[in-house]
Amino acid sequence: MTQKLIHGYEVVIGFETHAQLATASKIFSRSPTAFGAEPNTQASPVDLALPGTLPVMNRGAVERAIRFGLAVGAHIAPRSVFARKNYFYPDLPKGYQISQYEIPVVQGGEVGFFLGDGKKTVRLVRAHLEEDAGKSLHEDFVGQSGIDLNRAGTPLLEIVTEPDMRSSDEAVAYAKELHKIVTWIGICDGNMQEGSFRCDANVSVRKPGAPLGTRREIKNLNSFKFMKEAIDYEVRWQIGQLEDGHPIVQATVLFDPDTGETRSMREKEDAADYRYFPDPDLPPLVVASEWVDEVRSQMPELPRVMAARFVSDYGLPEYDATTLTQTKAMAAYFEAAAKASGQAKLASNWIMGEVSRRLNAQEIGIEQAPVAPATLAALVGRIQDGTISNNAARQVFDVLWSGEGNSVDAVIEARGLKQMSDSGELEKIVDDVLAANAANVEQVRAGKDKAFNALVGQVMKASKGKANPQQVGEILRRKIG
Repeated sequence: MTQKLIHGYEVVIGFETHAQLATASKIFSRSPTAFGAEPNTQASPVDLALPGTLPVMNRGAVERAIRFGLAVGAHIAPRSVFARKNYFYPDLPKGYQISQYEIPVVQGGEVGFFLGDGKKTVRLVRAHLEEDAGKSLHEDFVGQSGIDLNRAGTPLLEIVTEPDMRSSDEAVAYAKELHKIVTWIGICDGNMQEGSFRCDANVSVRKPGAPLGTRREIKNLNSFKFMKEAIDYEVRWQIGQLEDGHPIVQATVLFDPDTGETRSMREKEDAADYRYFPDPDLPPLVVASEWVDEVRSQMPELPRVMAARFVSDYGLPEYDATTLTQTKAMAAYFEAAAKASGQAKLASNWIMGEVSRRLNAQEIGIEQAPVAPATLAALVGRIQDGTISNNAARQVFDVLWSGEGNSVDAVIEARGLKQMSDSGELEKIVDDVLAANAANVEQVRAGKDKAFNALVGQVMKASKGKANPQQVGEILRRKIG
């Protein structure tokens, strides 16, 4: 993929993503993790950091970390260590966060995705377990803030990349692919609005070949749309600063969707500022190889594996296969339609085209599509056997999607959309069109394709769209000679 420079600068982006793990209880206590409870009703003495309380590791959180590591081809550390990350914030009861620093449980791995027709791979540095902080509430209080500790102690998997992305488009494509992976394997519900999947983008710019520039971290990007807008603005801002002779200062920034701008929140801390040290209350986390094997045996078919199978079993292009495995529901819909129709590529075209367009317009998932896979398969079958044209098929699909009909053949019959099967009748129409368009016939004989297409259009018009375009072309070529 050709590198795109912006005003002579190369963009460098790395990601830190916090995926909230889908466990019933918190990482070090038995408090529930359900979203939306009344403030401070899901915080135990452990979460509140009351004296004398001790953390106890949640096995389910570790299992989900192992699952993620297997999904991205990472190394699962047989022994990892928890550390205390020290900083003061009102919604952090202990005054430190239990995290992993020197030895994380998941090490390395990669995430691959398509951007247009090109394939891109982003390397992962690590994925480590940690606890979430609470939440400061400002909007419901006049002149003061409230603290809700329901979220404190919720298990997180922080997924850190190498600085491998070179544009906001690549960053968004990576985030979408990562979102797909964590939801596909069932470790996170991926709800960005509720904060279950939060992305921080480290953005810097440099002249090609120069050392990495000073990065600024855009925190808590909770939609793919805002992610692109925030990165694009930050890139423009940094380039403007450098062009004006101002240095970039490492900082944490927030994106304001109302203004479309980032604003500095605080100077960015380095690892030394957090004074990491091993947590004395938690022994090293030991993951036996037998446990890893057990988790591996329970893993679902992964998106990349399923996509490869779609290529080999159904003859799909790699791009189609990757698109169709964006969600489990879409993959299942395609496979059902492909098996029922025997026309995998045609089914793929319809799902990626007409079906997806309508799903996006109505903002619904494919599991809510009013046209079932078997119905789409029947429609595809009628296109393939020549019963209806592509144009007529779209008319049938309109009716099916609106709920006015549930049988492909019944709609075809009721609307009179069946293609002409009487070759004699079609030949007569072609003869009439040729007789009425002598000038176009001569232009076709002179090698002008536009004139030929015009004749096809005239025949289709005369047949009220019921002629088979391929058959029309064959008859025209034979008669024109």
